[in-house]
Amino acid sequence: MFYNQAMERKTVKLQGFNIDTFTFNEALEFINKGQVVTINPEMIQTAAKNKDFSDIINSAELVIPDGIGVEIGLKILGNKVRRIAGIEFGRKLIDKFAGKPVAFVGAKPEIITKAVENIKKEVPNLNAVYVQDGYFQDDDRVLNELKEKSPKLALVALGSPKQEIFISKAKELLPETVFIGLGGSFDVWSGVVERAPEIYQKMGLEWLYRTVKEPQRFKRIFPTLPLFVLKVLKERVTGVY
Repeated sequence: MFYNQAMERKTVKLQGFNIDTFTFNEALEFINKGQVVTINPEMIQTAAKNKDFSDIINSAELVIPDGIGVEIGLKILGNKVRRIAGIEFGRKLIDKFAGKPVAFVGAKPEIITKAVENIKKEVPNLNAVYVQDGYFQDDDRVLNELKEKSPKLALVALGSPKQEIFISKAKELLPETVFIGLGGSFDVWSGVVERAPEIYQKMGLEWLYRTVKEPQRFKRIFPTLPLFVLKVLKERVTGVY
């Protein structure tokens, strides 16, 4: 099995996808093997048009509500499920697997190198057995190298849905490993990108802070977020998504 057998997985539906209802600490305890999907409205929109991606999400061993839009959507449907920020969850997974072999895949060469260096300062017994930037063309090479290194935790930052597709292949080779897709987390861990102030994080407005800092993100978020909310409202009224 791909989970802590002492805990029962409980999920709720949102736009046809199962979202786990664990608290942060429960999710951290639950996942010992398999794929963690840090889902947000953009991913749900993409998956609605891509069956392969949809199947990957539905077959994941843990799906945490990363985007504030997902938390809002769940509340609209009457589910009080708190957001679990992927970047924080990934960082706690590193602590959980401290001393065990860990792999980092993704981002620019200088970004991933600096990110691992910074984490090493915080986690002296970090056992980074594999570090590969995201600018590779040969998936099979990287997959085979991962299999050879046999990490217990693999953090993958290739952007969605590329990272989830890559992970779905990797977990077939390494069924005992925890995989998590983390988007731009390496950029933050490297110190190149500043994370939103804590007040923005607590209010669920990290996306707004990042959009102000990086205006090019505006087209990616709008109209995706408001359209997503409208679809969820329709789902509540009609029961159809």
